[in-house]
Amino acid sequence: MKTAAAQFAEFLSKYTPEIAAQAKRAIAKMRARLPGSVEMVYDNYNALVIGFGPTESASDAVVSLALYPRWITLFFLEGVALSDPLGVLSGSGKYVRQYRLKDPSDLDRPEIRELVAQARARSTSWQKGAKRRMVIKSVSKKQRPRR
Repeated sequence: MKTAAAQFAEFLSKYTPEIAAQAKRAIAKMRARLPGSVEMVYDNYNALVIGFGPTESASDAVVSLALYPRWITLFFLEGVALSDPLGVLSGSGKYVRQYRLKDPSDLDRPEIRELVAQARARSTSWQKGAKRRMVIKSVSKKQRPRR
């Protein structure tokens, strides 16, 4: 049985080297912002999604990174409730807001860091000292091309 990290590496290998490298950088930054997260991986029809939350429950995820063939989007799963005075988030749904990364360094922008901090603070389930782990939640048999 392959480890979650080995499976994830296979998922990433479907992308161009540029997107795969950006994804690795973005994930590293999110790991630093959300220590002890459970990383829930969904290799869906449209995108490879990594949700970050305090438990394995998808409903507890606070943010996710979605990898598309040409870009990466940061989703705030309860984004409508976040204070976004600079208006960096987009979306008009009932709950979710997003920010399309131009580069993983966007995650270092103060306003994005603040939004991630707000999203994390809204969840009360974080365990102090928890170790980060990755869980493969689902893999779609049918997928759009990743390149």
